[in-house]
Amino acid sequence: MKIIFIGDQGLKRAKTAEDLFAKRFETKSGGLFSDQPISKEELEWADLIVVMEDFQRRTIANRFPEVYAKKQLISLEIQDKYEYNDPELIKILENKLNQIVEPIVH
Repeated sequence: MKIIFIGDQGLKRAKTAEDLFAKRFETKSGGLFSDQPISKEELEWADLIVVMEDFQRRTIANRFPEVYAKKQLISLEIQDKYEYNDPELIKILENKLNQIVEPIVH
């Protein structure tokens, strides 16, 4: 399964998630508001799009309506208050993603 993790800049939450799950899945990460924002092609690559907050889901729906209509997209509702690889962030990501991804994979 190919998963792309999306955050504001793609440097903290999304990058932590990408690195955390890279051994189990094909992963990428990116940001909606970074200097090089996520592209339609990157979103199309993924089987599953995971955003950190719900407003990012709406941003994807507005920017890429054709991708949004055909891809599974999940919001984790993780606030932008963590640094890259923060132990608390890792625990939250593991708990939320294991509950969401495992049923999809099996």
